[in-house]
Amino acid sequence: MLNNKDRAKLKKYAHSNDILKFNIGKNGLESTVLDMLSKALDKHEIIKIAFLKTSVDTYNLEEMILDISSFLKADVIQKIGKTIILYRKNPKLKDGINLNELD
Repeated sequence: MLNNKDRAKLKKYAHSNDILKFNIGKNGLESTVLDMLSKALDKHEIIKIAFLKTSVDTYNLEEMILDISSFLKADVIQKIGKTIILYRKNPKLKDGINLNELD
């Protein structure tokens, strides 16, 4: 679990760096999508996910966010409209995000 200070650092990091962005469409959260997101978090630790109108028309946005974060064991750093930022620490990653070095 992240504290508010770490969450603020990660928000700043996500907005000042070019991080991976994924779109969730009308098919919602299929297992292949969840596996792809998990692999992206393993490699990059932080990603953006945008929920397209077609997914929100079909599925409940809040439930999808909860499903993604619990399945991936990731923290939701920020939610703006239909876009979220997810973070999951990967201790095996050499060049991972060091929260102590972020300002």
